[in-house]
Amino acid sequence: MAQETSRDIGPIVLLGPPGAGKGTQSKRIMEKYLIPQISTGDLLRYNVAQGTGLGLAAKAVMERGQLVSDDLVCEMVRLRLREPDCKRGYILDGFPRTAAQAGWMDALLDDKLFDNLHSTRSWPIVIRLDVDYNQLLLRITGRRSCPTCGRIYNVHFQPALVDEVCDLDGSKLVTRNDDRLEVIQPRLAAYQEQTRPVADYYQRTGRLISIDGDRPMDEVTAQIFKIIEDHDA
Repeated sequence: MAQETSRDIGPIVLLGPPGAGKGTQSKRIMEKYLIPQISTGDLLRYNVAQGTGLGLAAKAVMERGQLVSDDLVCEMVRLRLREPDCKRGYILDGFPRTAAQAGWMDALLDDKLFDNLHSTRSWPIVIRLDVDYNQLLLRITGRRSCPTCGRIYNVHFQPALVDEVCDLDGSKLVTRNDDRLEVIQPRLAAYQEQTRPVADYYQRTGRLISIDGDRPMDEVTAQIFKIIEDHDA
């Protein structure tokens, strides 16, 4: 895959339910454009592990069994986006999760001081991967992984040569707990409830681009690259 490092890419927000392929597509964007993926989960773990002021505050909240506030998460994101590797662009993973976070993000990117530090365009490219609900269930509940080499299979779309056995080392394939039907159905319901307002926010501002995530993986990648290339620099 040819790499593109000669121009600014800008912020990229990928929306879509669990199993839509965001992880795969994010990795391909990172490899082509050499920009980082910013994960709020990673940021939270890093700050807690390093014992930063934000990490200590977040840890205290989590130990009380509460959700980390938008203020803490947003401040972690703000500091991360000031790092030099974000200057040309970045992919946001798990952020924004709410319409309030999306509005905060727009305000941050519109800030002239922040914009002077980063030459990337102000508004993010927002791409939503739309996948049929039944297709999602097949993708997720059919997923199997090799505990030895980590290779991923799908009993419906990419089965092993021998049922439930890894082609490479013969290990018995396993199903992650998160991929079980009784776990994934509530996750999909939660996604619809929590994330739909984010899509609605970007729809209202005319920046939401929806693509068919049911198409073959390489076609989805090609379409995402075209959206990035066609976007005004």
